[in-house]
Amino acid sequence: MKIQLDHAFVPSKNIRQSAILLAKVLDVPHEESGGFVAVHINEGLTLEFVKAREPFSPLHLCFRVTQEEFDKTLARIRAEGIKYGSEPGRLDMKVNTSYDGSIVYWSEPDGHQWEMLTISYARPSVQ
Repeated sequence: MKIQLDHAFVPSKNIRQSAILLAKVLDVPHEESGGFVAVHINEGLTLEFVKAREPFSPLHLCFRVTQEEFDKTLARIRAEGIKYGSEPGRLDMKVNTSYDGSIVYWSEPDGHQWEMLTISYARPSVQ
C-alpha cells in the first residue's frame, strides 16, 4: 500500500469558526466530535481543528482542484468577502496564472494560509 496522509491537526483559537469557514469555502462536509471539528477534505483526508493550548505557527496547506472546482471555490471565497491574492501574503484580489494553471492564496482568522491550484508546481507530473 502506498503511504497516504489520513488526517492532520490544525491548531485553532476558535475551532468551530475556522473549521466551518474552510468547509463552506471548499464545499466539503464537517462534523463536530468531542474536542475538535473535522473537515472532510476528500474520501482520504480529514483536517481536525483542535483548540490551541499555546501559541502556534500558522500552517500552509495547498489544495489541488480542477479548473471548474477552482472557479466555484473562488466564487465562494468572494461571496464570503475573504481577501485573497496571487502570491503568499499578497492580498491583491488576483489569480496567479503561472505554471499553466490558476493559483490563489487566502488566510483565515487563525492566520493559517490556504492555497488552491489547478496544476501542481511541486509535482508537475501528477495532475
